[in-house]
Amino acid sequence: MPLYKIKVNGVQRSIDAVADMPLLWALRDLMDLTGSKYGCGIGACGACTVLLDGAETQSCQITVGEIGHKSVTTIEGLSKDGSHPLQKAWVEQDVPQCGYCQTGQIMAAAALLKRKPHPTDADIDETFAHHICRCGTYQRIREAVKVAAGGSK
Repeated sequence: MPLYKIKVNGVQRSIDAVADMPLLWALRDLMDLTGSKYGCGIGACGACTVLLDGAETQSCQITVGEIGHKSVTTIEGLSKDGSHPLQKAWVEQDVPQCGYCQTGQIMAAAALLKRKPHPTDADIDETFAHHICRCGTYQRIREAVKVAAGGSK
């Protein structure tokens, strides 16, 4: 297998992988970064969302061979201790129920806040239109994004 060098969470990592291995599996199986979850495998649910050069990306839909020199940020890269404003807002607003989709939701929110530091409800709705939360905590997700953006509930 070829050796790929991928910058993940600020650290250059070398992995032995085939070019068509989805990034999700490289993160979980080869780098032991298990925050990104397998949900659907077709890019429809958002559970596997990571940031690729700061942009929201479903890691099940991009391969190791497609990464190139781009930088990957996973939920583990936001903060080591849960102190990122989004992580704090998620707890404060009691967002998670089962929690399975939450890392993808938080990563999508991070990309949104990078693009629009003070998003409107429409911006938030557009960002999360392709993220599935089976527990239905969408209203709390919206409020947590607002809190993280410096607003209030």
